[in-house]
Amino acid sequence: MHRRSVIICVFLIIIFVFSFMGCSFQSSGFFFRKDSGAASTKSKDTGSSSAETKGAKRETVRKCFVPEASGDVTYGEGAVSIDASHTDDGYVMVRYEGDAAKVKLQITAPGAVTYTYTLAIGSYETFPLSEGDGEYRLDVLENVRDDMYALAFSQDIQVKLQDEFKPFLYPNQYAWFTEKDDAVAYGIKLSEASSGDLDYVEQVYQYVITNIVYDEKLAATVTGGYLPDVDRTLQTKKGICFDYAALMVAMLRSQAIPTKLQIGYSGEAYHAWISVYLTESGWVDNIIEFDGKHWSLMDPTLAASNSRSALKKYIGDGKNYTVKYSY
Repeated sequence: MHRRSVIICVFLIIIFVFSFMGCSFQSSGFFFRKDSGAASTKSKDTGSSSAETKGAKRETVRKCFVPEASGDVTYGEGAVSIDASHTDDGYVMVRYEGDAAKVKLQITAPGAVTYTYTLAIGSYETFPLSEGDGEYRLDVLENVRDDMYALAFSQDIQVKLQDEFKPFLYPNQYAWFTEKDDAVAYGIKLSEASSGDLDYVEQVYQYVITNIVYDEKLAATVTGGYLPDVDRTLQTKKGICFDYAALMVAMLRSQAIPTKLQIGYSGEAYHAWISVYLTESGWVDNIIEFDGKHWSLMDPTLAASNSRSALKKYIGDGKNYTVKYSY
């Protein structure tokens, strides 16, 4: 469906801007677990067991998924191009080449949840179709003035995923990575020293909470439209909640472990964290750390070296985490 409109609307983009300003004083919660009754946990993609077998080694993934605008299924008008060739893999690519200084993309999922993104100018970007099968509506919005946007192009697309995990294995705008990134290379290094998927998740977790500190200066100045750069986080060893989550997403997805970047609330505080899929546990919904013998509730933000006192009042004990968006 194509429609060109001169109707100027004030969309709820202010909410989107507010969300990441709210996130600015947070850092992320990462969670994973092993069900108490499971003898072992196997990853969907690697087949390796988390039951620690002496001498066992995880099968390291050398090539991560790469999104492609192949041109097989396209839509567009004027400055807007949409490549929907790989919706069955759980993503769509959008490019804007017009004159507007600011452009938004809104994707309304089958469950009526609307995801709002800031579009770059002149290049394709990748966006997840993270709510499963069904009809999605894509609206590209050009800024007119202030917070007022006009609808430039709209398209409905039907999505049928070939694999429910694919949206959470590809990179996207919120968690972008390639095989050339240092974060991916370091993930390979950690994987080579891991006995299985659970061990790898634990090693990534420990690396992040030990080495990445909360960036209070960035938290105080971050504005709407902020996007993580996983290699920048790795190199500077600091970031806000969004950076913590995106770095772990990159390191886990690039090793074929389905991972969601979750945006939502911890109590009243806007927050970013991740959820990891392990075959015998499914999607894990609690913030839990496994020390080899026991599971305990922990937000790795609080485990990071500089964040215990600054953030505990916002995160609490992790009981009030509410997911709003999954990327």
